[in-house]
Parts: sequence; C-alpha cells; structure tokens
Amino acid sequence: MLDKIGRRETVVTAEIFANHGGLLAGVEEALSLLKPLPVAVWALPEGYSVEEHQVVMRIEGPYGAFGLFETALLGILASSSGWATATRDVVEAAGGAPVISFGARHVHPAVASVMDRAALVGGAAGASSILGARQAGLSPAGTMPHALMLIAGDTVSVASVFDELMPAAVPRTVLVDTFRDEAEEAIRVARALGPRLEAIRLDTPRERGGVGPGLVREIAERLRQAGFPDVGIFVSGGLNPERIRKLREAGATGFGVGSYIAAAPPLDMTMDVKEIEGAPVAKRGRIPGITPAPDLRERQSVPGA
Repeated sequence: MLDKIGRRETVVTAEIFANHGGLLAGVEEALSLLKPLPVAVWALPEGYSVEEHQVVMRIEGPYGAFGLFETALLGILASSSGWATATRDVVEAAGGAPVISFGARHVHPAVASVMDRAALVGGAAGASSILGARQAGLSPAGTMPHALMLIAGDTVSVASVFDELMPAAVPRTVLVDTFRDEAEEAIRVARALGPRLEAIRLDTPRERGGVGPGLVREIAERLRQAGFPDVGIFVSGGLNPERIRKLREAGATGFGVGSYIAAAPPLDMTMDVKEIEGAPVAKRGRIPGITPAPDLRERQSVPGA
C-alpha cells in the first residue's frame, strides 16, 4: 500500500511503550532484529523497572524499512518482559537465596532459551536450558533427575557415582525424595558424601503432600543434629512467591522455579507513530509528538550500526 501511494520512504518516529509496570527484557534481541535496518534506535536497558505507559524504545526512519517488524518487536519485548517480571517476583520472595529457572519443561523448546535468558535478566542465579544459560555466559544449572534414581535403585549409590564422575566445580545437589523418608535419605547422603555435599533437593509430589515448611524445618534440624548444619535445602515443584517466602523462613536455601516463570503473562507493549517527517501526530486518544523519555539511550544511529 505504501508503495502504491508513494509513501514507503516516509520518515516516522515510532515509540514502543509498556501498558503495565514490570521488568524490561528482550531489548537486545529486539535491537538485533533492527540492526540491519536504516533506522535510529533509542532504548531503555534490559533489567530496567518500567512504569505503566513508559516508553521503552523509540525508532526513527523510513516506515517501509521497519513497519513490517512491529509485531515481532512487540512480541519479543512483551514475552521476555513478562518472564523477567515473574522471575523478579520469586527472586524478591527468596530474599537472597538463589533461584534457578526450571521453566524449560513448560514451554516449547523453540522459546525455552529465550525464556531462560529473560529469567536471568529478572535475577535468576541460573537456568536449566543449555542455550539460555550459554547466551548469558553461564553453564546450565540443574540436578540429577528422578529417572536416574529409579533406574539405579538407590539414592546413596547414585550420589556416590555422581560425586566420583562429576568435576569438582559441579555442585553436589542430591534428590532425596524418591525412595524413603526425605530426612532419612538426606542424612544417608550427607554421611556418604561428607563435606562435598552442597545441598539436598526436595521435590516431593503433591500426591504425598508436596514440600511444606514443616518438612523443611524437620530436615534442617535433623541434618544439624547429625553434624551436617551446612548442607543446603533446595526446593522445587509448583513454587510461587508466597510458598517461597514460607519455605525460606523454614530454612530452604535455594529454589527451582518452573511453571510460575513459564506461565507468566506477557507485559503488554504497544507501538505508536508519534511523528511523520518531524511533525507531531497521534491516533485519537493519544497525545501527538515525542513523549518525554529522558532515560532512553541511543543504541543505533546509522544504517547497519
């Protein structure tokens, strides 16, 4: 249509703003999409706490050069910011205890790494997907699975072989809820691995009542009485900020969070054209012209920069 009316090269200034407050992520991916285009770009940094209706990105150039990418840009910023915002919620609830993003199993593998990268922007200490962690310069984080325990048939046997084979830099975090009482298994593993055991992991299923503050308190005290006060308690399974706060108060020292991050609603974004050839414009209900946004920083100034 723009070609037909001779306006494809019309220079416009467009602004992307957040419709709700949250934590901004996806900026670097959006900039990568815009990099080959003859446009100038200003943006807030990733990890910036944005308010409702705050401008997060401004693009100036021929509309025909970047208008086709509006939907993709909004989707990148909205989804990534939603995941980052949810991660910030659980990280704040954890009160300094590390949070690992376990959300990869809850989303399509095509977007798992994007989600994990956003979780790291949101404050996660690690992520389980290989690509998501590596994009942030980290090694993927996780623990041994229940399948390994079931196939081997004994928690201590698996822990001992894991300890023998894994490099010293790999944390020894051992599942203790597969076969026996969690407190009993925790002490058995602690005695087998000694000071090399960093933490035990609790992922007790809902069918057995899940992981509650009472269980965490019991295990922490039994480990202390057995002479292992420094063994951490890493908890996963259906966690949200409220549960995390209670578990942390009970003695949990780390958390693996999956569905709460993966199912986070997108932080809705909108793009508006605010200038055409330098003249202020806006659709009905919006104020014409550039929106004051002093925290925006120039990220691209010449074609292909």
